[in-house]
Amino acid sequence: MNFVERAVEKIIFSSRWLQVPLYLGLVAVLAMLSVKFVLELVHLSADIWTMGESKVVLAVLTLVDVVMVANLIVMVVISGYENFVSRLDLGEAEDKLSWFGKLDAGSLKIKLASSIVAISSIHLLKAFLDVNEIANDKLVMLIAIHVTFIASALLLAYLDKMVGHKADSGEKH
Repeated sequence: MNFVERAVEKIIFSSRWLQVPLYLGLVAVLAMLSVKFVLELVHLSADIWTMGESKVVLAVLTLVDVVMVANLIVMVVISGYENFVSRLDLGEAEDKLSWFGKLDAGSLKIKLASSIVAISSIHLLKAFLDVNEIANDKLVMLIAIHVTFIASALLLAYLDKMVGHKADSGEKH
């Protein structure tokens, strides 16, 4: 292999480190979401005694939605960094996540799709609880989008299972 080819390959391989600012940006977004969560919680705490039951449920669903998005960000940051940039060396940390080091790109896609379905479910439930305030055509569109997310998640899981079975049986894909 000549010098130019080795240099190009080294540059291409090292380019994975260009993703680090993206992951750090997601960590910053996670910090902003944490602030948003606290603000929503304070708002709920201040108004809970005067809010109707459906408004309380909507506020709680908003908090759950923020948590689900935060979970999604954590999964993407940790798994993405681990899979595409560099291994995280945490030693024998007691608080290591159960899925740490086990999510490949395919598994991550399925977990992301499942999280998006869960987040979409929360939005749809919020719309159903506020059904008198939402136009029917918008509600139909929300349902169509949710069904699309479900179908996409199922298709990804099915494709991952097919590829997994081929890999397990020794077939090349």
